[in-house]
Amino acid sequence: MIILFNYGRMLGLPDPSPFVFKAELMLRMANLPYELNDNGFNKAPKGKLPYIADDGVTVADSLFIRFHIEQKYKINFDARVSGERQAVLWAAERMVEEHLYHGVVRDRWVDDRNFNAGPAHYFGKVPSLIRPLVIKMVRGHMKKALKAHGMGRHSVAEIHRLCRADIGVLASILGDRLYFGGDEPCGADACFGAFITSLLCPVFESPLRDDLATHANLLAYSERMMARYFADFVTR
Repeated sequence: MIILFNYGRMLGLPDPSPFVFKAELMLRMANLPYELNDNGFNKAPKGKLPYIADDGVTVADSLFIRFHIEQKYKINFDARVSGERQAVLWAAERMVEEHLYHGVVRDRWVDDRNFNAGPAHYFGKVPSLIRPLVIKMVRGHMKKALKAHGMGRHSVAEIHRLCRADIGVLASILGDRLYFGGDEPCGADACFGAFITSLLCPVFESPLRDDLATHANLLAYSERMMARYFADFVTR
């Protein structure tokens, strides 16, 4: 049995981390049985989630989890996707995970209102006596990471302008398709399904969420992915 180490169900999402959400989507797309464990952060091989334990093998990072699933279980997520389309989707995934993601992090971890509505709840298992210090330390680390990446060196308006362009690219790539893979989902749909749905989370106030909501195809896509793979979660 595969064990997926996650943060837990919260904020109306399968997981507050789009990367953990993505990993769970892949497991469901592959029809693989799994269990969730929200007590594994302190043992995370790369210091962050997600990671899986599968018959004694530990695999960290959502992308390497995908590689593991494909290799061990002989699953080709992109069997119906042309080579050229695969290349486009690979580049778009990197755009989402290495660029758009950092704009989302700024909105949720730096903005006080959004932090208190969301990430502040991630620290519930930290002893109350030291919780304020841990929160201050982690938020400081996130701000430094954003600056090191480069996104944190821009103004808020500049960050939103860049990220709105990313969202427009996603809307264009999806077009009138049901999924990014076409009539059926492909590997990239795990990434886009998780990130688009996470970005639409009503808990947070952000021009990025508002902009995404203007793209009817992305809204319908998120609903389609959730209905197909998380119907049990949606109806709870």
